[in-house]
Amino acid sequence: MAVTIRDIAKRAGVSRGTVDRVLHNRKGVNEEVACRVRAIAKELGFIPNLAGKALANRKQPLRIGCLLPSIGNPFFTEVIAGFRQAERELSDFGVSVDIMEVKSFDRAVHLDAIETLQSKHYDGLCITTINVEPVIAAIDRITETGTTVVTVNTDISDTHRLCYVGPDYYLGGTTASGLLSLVCKQQEQKILIVTGSFNIKGHQERIRGFLEGLTTRQMPHSIVDVIESLDDNDKAYERTLSCLKEKPEINCLYLTAAGVQGACQAVQELGKTGNIRILSFDDIPTTKALIQKGVITFTICQEPQRQGYDAIQKLFFHLMNQQEPVVDTITRTIIKIRENLDD
Repeated sequence: MAVTIRDIAKRAGVSRGTVDRVLHNRKGVNEEVACRVRAIAKELGFIPNLAGKALANRKQPLRIGCLLPSIGNPFFTEVIAGFRQAERELSDFGVSVDIMEVKSFDRAVHLDAIETLQSKHYDGLCITTINVEPVIAAIDRITETGTTVVTVNTDISDTHRLCYVGPDYYLGGTTASGLLSLVCKQQEQKILIVTGSFNIKGHQERIRGFLEGLTTRQMPHSIVDVIESLDDNDKAYERTLSCLKEKPEINCLYLTAAGVQGACQAVQELGKTGNIRILSFDDIPTTKALIQKGVITFTICQEPQRQGYDAIQKLFFHLMNQQEPVVDTITRTIIKIRENLDD
């Protein structure tokens, strides 16, 4: 079997982008690392891929389109940073990355965005979108035309996408349930779940993992309500405030997505800080500030920059080498509390 850049990267303990830079004599790599990569390439008998050279010299650039529901959601800033990092590293190959941002989980908005991307005839797409049948069908129509699709941050069920790059949302949910059981012992938790969208597969998996984890641990609990924030702080504030007023028995908030600041504002406004345990995801600046203040107990992170970076890299190397199959990248589940926020 032919040796690939992936094989060299794994042996050297570096990224494929680093190996690519070394083998093409580009700057930006520590000389010691470069020497190690060259030695491993020689030892493994690496033969430069002719398709890759042809791609580097092609007159037409390799164009990648991205779709993110990121307007108003600062989490995606790091995903975009990962896209841009990969774009810079692959610039010698003429790779360009266009990003389309939307602010909605409405199926019509997402279908229109996907149709727009398709009309621009990109070589490949990296998309974060909703998990509903019309969108699934639209993605499959794109792949049938020969355009490669990578799902990033949240997966889409039963499509012909190349691979998924993002967290294990179910594991994130079970991790949250385990942490809650440790800090609350056997005190009954009356839980309000504030999710981003019922149509985002990842958000639903976080709920499923959380509930099954609580059951497995035999943690006394009841789910008082499940509401959508639509990843919007204003909606999260209004809907959380209303629910807390109507159901004062709530003593735990499980926030599966964005809208954390708004939900926490409702808790603070009602003077319930410290009386309601709050569990969240990700470590954007506003969430970190709330952890520092003791409003949020802990947050669980998912390496957003790596998601963006690996999605572009996987798509590029597939288009260059047409290697099958391409394995999913599952990012780490990282627990953060006040003491390790800046780690």
